[in-house]
Amino acid sequence: MSKSKDARRVAANEALAVCHSIRTSPRKLNLVAQSIRGLNVSKAVAELSFSKKRIAKVALAVLQSAIANAENNHQLNIDKLVVKEAYVGKGLVMKRMHARGRGRGARVLKPFSNMTIVVAERGE
Repeated sequence: MSKSKDARRVAANEALAVCHSIRTSPRKLNLVAQSIRGLNVSKAVAELSFSKKRIAKVALAVLQSAIANAENNHQLNIDKLVVKEAYVGKGLVMKRMHARGRGRGARVLKPFSNMTIVVAERGE
C-alpha cells in the first residue's frame, strides 16, 4: 500500500549535489558553471579557488559536496571524477522598493538561483 521508491536521478557511476537559494542572479552564476563543465574535478577545484568572482566560493562548496557524495555515498574513485553537468536554475525573486524623486518608487529585484553539479567517474 506504500508508494514505490523513486528511481535514482543519476547513473550508478555518478553523484550530484544541489544548492538552493544562492543569492545571485542565474546569469552570473551560469558564467561560473560554464567555466567548470567537462573539467577534471581537481582542475575544477583549482579554477573555482582562484576565480575572482564572489559567487565562485559558493560554487566551490557545491562541487566539494558533490565530490564528497561520490566518495562516501557511492564509493567512487575521486581521482577519476569529472564534472559531467553543472547547470543553474532560477529561484525566487525578492521584490523591494527604492525611493525615487518626486514621491515615486522604483522596483528593485533581488534574484536567487539554484545550482546542480553532477560528477561522474571516467571509465578508462
